Amino acid sequence: MSESRTNELRIQVFDPAQSDSESSGFRTNRETGQDASIGVHDIDDTAAYRSAMKLQPRKLSEAQFAKFEGYIAEIFTAFGLDIHTPSTEDTPRRFIKAMFDATEGYDGDPRLVKAFDSECHDASGCALSQVIQGPIPFYALCEHHALPFYGNVYVGYIANDQIIAISKLTRLVRLFSKRFAVQERIGQEVADMLEATIHPQGIALYIEAHHLCMEMRGVRELHPMTRTTVWRGSYADDPALRSEFFASCGLQRHE
Repeated sequence: MSESRTNELRIQVFDPAQSDSESSGFRTNRETGQDASIGVHDIDDTAAYRSAMKLQPRKLSEAQFAKFEGYIAEIFTAFGLDIHTPSTEDTPRRFIKAMFDATEGYDGDPRLVKAFDSECHDASGCALSQVIQGPIPFYALCEHHALPFYGNVYVGYIANDQIIAISKLTRLVRLFSKRFAVQERIGQEVADMLEATIHPQGIALYIEAHHLCMEMRGVRELHPMTRTTVWRGSYADDPALRSEFFASCGLQRHE
């Protein structure tokens, strides 16, 4: 278990990646002879969990990849690229592979989420104890133009009975950003997933991103920043919590 403080807000998180008992204080069943599932909850078999992940597993054959490479080669050639040079002859294949890798969020993440019992035992203070992670860098492909947008996500929640490992918040962001996406939807999907897994009292997300579809084409704005927020539960009802969330993230208030 790790414990830190940010702007007087208590943040307590278990990280299963720190399985070494000397570094984490968490002993496995091999070390103690006890059931390692105590206080740990597998949640990937619930209908709400599966629905919130919105997976679309992909199974493409080598023949399909080859066909798509041919399409891309034809398009790139029509747009002016000479694909018969030493540096470009593999460009169609690399492009298809890069697009497939950049959208791997559709396939899911088998190490995504495990829930742990909450470490907050003070009933009077638990409703104000925020768990905050950020900035979490992300890259996504805009579903309108298939051009990248990128930036940072800040995620906060107020635990109810369960918490998740802090690293899993990063995995949640990557799960939904590594797709053809819309910035507003990424925030909603991460919030939906948190609600489906640990049912927190409140959820806060702040996302800021640069969209190349605005910088490389169209209006060609210089250094535009798009900001979006998601507030649920306690955060939606309490402006003070929203202010503390922004302060803890080191951000100016953008509601």
